Amino acid sequence: MSRNTGEFSVADAYRYNHAGVRRWIFSHILRYRLLFLRSVLLFLIGWSAMAWVRVLIGDAAREISNPSGQDGLMLAALAVLVVSLIDSLAHLGGSLSIETMAQKLAHDSREELYVSLLGKSQTFHDRQRVGDVMARATDDVNQLDYMVHPGIFFIIEIVLGLVLPVVYIAFINPQLILVPVLFILVYIVTVRSYFRRLSPVIGAQRFAFGIMNAGLEETITGIEVVKGSARESFERRKFMRNAKAVRDYLVEQGTIEARYLPYLFYGFALGLSFLHTMILFGEGRLDIGGVVAVTGLVSAMRFPVFISVFAFTLVQLGIAGGERILELIRASADMDENVDGHSGQVQGDLVFENVSFGYDDGMVLQDISFHVRPGETVAIVGQTGSGKSTLTDLINRTYDVTSGRILIDGVDIRDWQLDSVRSQISRIEQDVFLFSRSIAENIAFGMPDASHERIVEVAREAQAHDFVESFAEGYETEIGERGVMLSGGQRQRLALARAFLSDPRILILDDSTSAIDSATEDEIQHAINRARQGRTTLLITHRLSQIRWADHILVLDEGRLAASGSHEELLRDSELYRRIFARYDVALPAV
Repeated sequence: MSRNTGEFSVADAYRYNHAGVRRWIFSHILRYRLLFLRSVLLFLIGWSAMAWVRVLIGDAAREISNPSGQDGLMLAALAVLVVSLIDSLAHLGGSLSIETMAQKLAHDSREELYVSLLGKSQTFHDRQRVGDVMARATDDVNQLDYMVHPGIFFIIEIVLGLVLPVVYIAFINPQLILVPVLFILVYIVTVRSYFRRLSPVIGAQRFAFGIMNAGLEETITGIEVVKGSARESFERRKFMRNAKAVRDYLVEQGTIEARYLPYLFYGFALGLSFLHTMILFGEGRLDIGGVVAVTGLVSAMRFPVFISVFAFTLVQLGIAGGERILELIRASADMDENVDGHSGQVQGDLVFENVSFGYDDGMVLQDISFHVRPGETVAIVGQTGSGKSTLTDLINRTYDVTSGRILIDGVDIRDWQLDSVRSQISRIEQDVFLFSRSIAENIAFGMPDASHERIVEVAREAQAHDFVESFAEGYETEIGERGVMLSGGQRQRLALARAFLSDPRILILDDSTSAIDSATEDEIQHAINRARQGRTTLLITHRLSQIRWADHILVLDEGRLAASGSHEELLRDSELYRRIFARYDVALPAV
């Protein structure tokens, strides 16, 4: 049986090298090698033309001091014009090519991260701060974009802008390359030192930005709690501390950049090169045209030196951002989609065999065993924190068991193809999550091809149609983030409609009518009763009206199965069950 590295993957997706951040970035660039090579070739042509222009200007100076004919200066000017146009067009084409590659790289890395996040298990997502993940998916990906353009674009300019002038100077007079070559060697040494000092600051800056963004997201998401607790001042101070940390790292980055030495050394190189040309001119080994050309070529090296401070910072930011993105991509997914696993129509036979489950800080469920036959309804009851919701989370592999096994139709759930089994299990929770989309899109989330008539039909079954029609835009009403425009009862009725539409073989109801008023409850319960016919249903509830539907009741206590049986049997035999329902006016049999 083959296993993949995540719950979700894209068939035939391009495979990137995850061995290290530089190899990962290079593998992205390698995907568009033709664009990259084309940009390098065009920049080579551009810088060759730029250096040639300096030589042509030297020829023009020579023509001034020693005219070769009446049209000599005009021909020199036209030559400078033509070569300058070649330089401009080549740089324009090179910039277009590398900018296209930068946008493709940003798109691909963002998509790779998104697919990776979809493939991570719930355990992984439970450990993540959403704001930090968002910072990596947005700002860190943007840093990759800027690393390529203008970052790598500048790097190419730096290499060509330093090497080609030296090559042209060598053709004019090989002795004159001494100072430029020495400068390039000093430049390489100082840049390596600059990299070593800047790298840890950039990494810390990106980490601090993630913390700041995570705190901001938590505060905005929980703004109702913040205002209800009058904690605005506290949250403001916390955000200011996080923002100050980001600012301090930016200041430190600026301080390092301000001490960038190559620009200082370039000043010496320019002066010494000019002095060298004057010496050779005085000795008669260099004419005025050579002096002008060499001085122009050394002056052309100023731009690469100037932009290098920005180029190397952008590259460092891109590498730091890439490390944060790759950290998420490479993180363990804990379970996989098992594309070659068992698939087929679920009948609904469910068996727990000595199932235990726990997190890093301890066990939540211990040695749970029970059997639910197809079409049966099982109610799960217990005090808060007894493990009821966690138990149902194991059925669709939101989490994997720590020990024991869960069988669906006699097959270990870990041997099922994940998408196949999950598509036939529907779960309605107490805290319903709705998307910031239309009501129709939310109902049809699991079945996007459902017709409008079918959507209306299941909304009627869930007692949602009337309130939906009360909105001006009906089923096309946008309900805001997490369904903020709806009441708790309305959100749960939409969740019921979504479950009815998917026609699941196993239905899990996690206290799903807790927010529904008593006037609507009877109608909703009738809808649920219709929905569970012919399906295996698990109810987490304390409502006696629903528990009495159950063919079997499980009583959990501190993660263990304390008792099981029918309602009447448990009232008679289980003290814990009687204690749970002591608040109800239930006639308890004598014990």
